[in-house]
Amino acid sequence: MSSRLKAETGPGAHLATVPSSSALSRLHLDPLPFVERVLPNGLRAITLEDHRSATAAVNVAYRVGGKDDPPGRSGFAHLFEHLMFKGTKQTGAETIDRLTEDVGGFNNAFTTEDYTNYYEVIPSNYLETILWAEADRLAGLVVDGPNFDTEREVVIGEYDQRILAEPYGMLGELVTQLAYAVHPYRRGVIGDPEHLRAAALSDVQAFHATYYRPENATLIVVGDFESARVDEWIDRYFGVIAQPSSPIPRVNAIEPPQDGERRLCHRSANAPLSALSMSWHIGNAADADLPALDLIETLLGTGKSSRLYRSLVYEHQVATNAWAGADWNEHPGLFTIRAIGSAGSHLERIESLIDAQIETMIAGTLESGELDKAKVQLYAMTVRGLATYNDIAQTIGRSAMVRGSARLLDHDMARYAAVDVETLRDVARRTFRRENLSVVEYLAAEDP
Repeated sequence: MSSRLKAETGPGAHLATVPSSSALSRLHLDPLPFVERVLPNGLRAITLEDHRSATAAVNVAYRVGGKDDPPGRSGFAHLFEHLMFKGTKQTGAETIDRLTEDVGGFNNAFTTEDYTNYYEVIPSNYLETILWAEADRLAGLVVDGPNFDTEREVVIGEYDQRILAEPYGMLGELVTQLAYAVHPYRRGVIGDPEHLRAAALSDVQAFHATYYRPENATLIVVGDFESARVDEWIDRYFGVIAQPSSPIPRVNAIEPPQDGERRLCHRSANAPLSALSMSWHIGNAADADLPALDLIETLLGTGKSSRLYRSLVYEHQVATNAWAGADWNEHPGLFTIRAIGSAGSHLERIESLIDAQIETMIAGTLESGELDKAKVQLYAMTVRGLATYNDIAQTIGRSAMVRGSARLLDHDMARYAAVDVETLRDVARRTFRRENLSVVEYLAAEDP
């Protein structure tokens, strides 16, 4: 939230386009004042009381994502993102919609590789009702044949729409399949239609019983409330849910180090322009290299002033778009650079220009103030990512899920500030090795 970003004011405190080190040092981000506790049944509850708006956000994150899908049954975690809205032993389908939208609020859910998150934003005087409803669907979801059949078709339709119909929808699937040999991150999240069609109701019910339980859930409540009263409601509605005695299975697959460059050439059925994706293995979200990789991501591929965009789009005009991204995953992820070519451009030329920009990271040949500018960009993105109660709740939940602790957020800005050019060079040199690289050439439908 913007009030957490502080800068000294007065003469000389103005931030220039390329900030000075002294200006950078005056930025400060206060720790998020949340309270965390664990109920006797294992449920983790995190609350943050804030009275600037008469609203509240509720998030319930379950530590189950695409990587936890059973072998040969990809898409189960994503399927439950839909099934959780289909009614319980006490309520009908779409009850959450009525309890939020009918009072001016909203709700939704999303599935990642590592967790599934359900959220609501409502006027704060309806907070108790939403807490009851979330506890009710954790304890009493109805997983029956009609609901399963309906939502399975919805998920398959989503695969058709987002993977097959979108011009570059298949590219991400191809990248993970190529880069991962062992780890289930290679399957993606949305789900294979053939796996879903082959699934039985008993498979889905067993998956639900395995992962939808209090000790696998983190509840985050942020907004306009009295903490003591919310704690009472949490104990009343969530605290009575029994904790099963069986253990929760965890993915223990370890992706072996890649020992050689991998390449794949794929002809798209509907992409108007060719694309190139280059991915390198990196550590997980808690890895010590992540602050430097986030800065490399910002320098190389965040926005139109980034090195890749300036080189590929503006200067050489071989691409229409270019970006970079470092995964924040519970298990080791990927650093990916992707470019959409311009008409008539060649992917070999795009790749050579990307290689040239990577060499600047390895050589540490940054322009004056460039690293400080990237640090300020990360400060600004962090602040914008805390603009609303729901933003705050999801930031807390993400760190709790993929890094094991939301408290690590308190030190992220200091970790970015500590990265110098030599650290950045070292991380780039160890990451951007040819034997660690997977390349997907995604050819346009009409290319010769």
